[in-house]
Amino acid sequence: MVENIAPVLQVNQLRTRFKTRTGDVHAVNTVSFDLRPGELLGVVGESGSGKSVTMMSLLGLLPSPPAMVSGVSVMFDGVDLLHCSQEQLRSIRGARIGFIFQDPMTSLNPVFTVGFQIMEPLRKHMGMDKAAAHKRARELLELVGIPDAERRLKDFPHQFSGGMRQRVMIAIALACDPKVLIADEPTTALDVTIQAQILELVRDLRHKLGMAIVWITHDLGVIAGIADRAMVMYGGQIVEMAAVQELFERPAHPYTRALLKTVPRLKGARAAKLDVIEGQPPIIKSEPGACAFKARCTVAMERCGRENPQRLKIGPAHDVACFWDPSTGKERHA
Repeated sequence: MVENIAPVLQVNQLRTRFKTRTGDVHAVNTVSFDLRPGELLGVVGESGSGKSVTMMSLLGLLPSPPAMVSGVSVMFDGVDLLHCSQEQLRSIRGARIGFIFQDPMTSLNPVFTVGFQIMEPLRKHMGMDKAAAHKRARELLELVGIPDAERRLKDFPHQFSGGMRQRVMIAIALACDPKVLIADEPTTALDVTIQAQILELVRDLRHKLGMAIVWITHDLGVIAGIADRAMVMYGGQIVEMAAVQELFERPAHPYTRALLKTVPRLKGARAAKLDVIEGQPPIIKSEPGACAFKARCTVAMERCGRENPQRLKIGPAHDVACFWDPSTGKERHA
């Protein structure tokens, strides 16, 4: 990744609300980040932190109502995804931005062959005829490591294992050579052997194709192994952003530090219990006016209950949304 080149994706103050019978749920709150060509950005946080909703909001994948997506802008290749027409958005989804969903069995259509589902975006977005699309679909299955690709194109999703279905989802996402690939926890339901194979595959494809990737996961070990930068989310907000090595060596937010402590370690007392973060992520019913992590934070101060901290730059490529300074153990002063 080259840091001085222009971002391929720029998100500026994205917000997502869900209308419910009991009031609005503020799922994403003023999220801003950018993504550069060839970069792999890891997005981490507990379930309910807003990771998947943020990425689905970018591409208009949430039903409206109940979802209401707003913000200043989401710029991709000179197009504002928040304010472009539905026709423009459809031409970008699956073509220039690929999306790998979490569960391939529910994402793939069970009544169509795998070949048909790979060929569909090729014919729609790239204007290929049936023969050209068939040839490209076979090449894609070979690219993602599925043997006997010509025969497997005629098979249905239920005839594939979980790992193979995930490879098919990757093939569909890569079909039109996208500039950006968003992977929403694509290895969560897979065993560790298949997970390692998928991670190795994505690592190879990234270098071969030069695409930018957003990788959503709960697994900090995965982020350590494949990502350039890490974005930590909590309560629908980005609480910390840093280069991966910087984040692991000098975590600045109490939530990031707590997440890192929950990672199992091979060294130390074998009988020691795993660290846990007490409590659950909040359901935010109003515009955030305080720190969302305050109730679970071990270093919370009085100011945290009356003011929502904004992201503060604390290093060349490191920012954090917290009033506490880990270097002094006291309130941070800008």
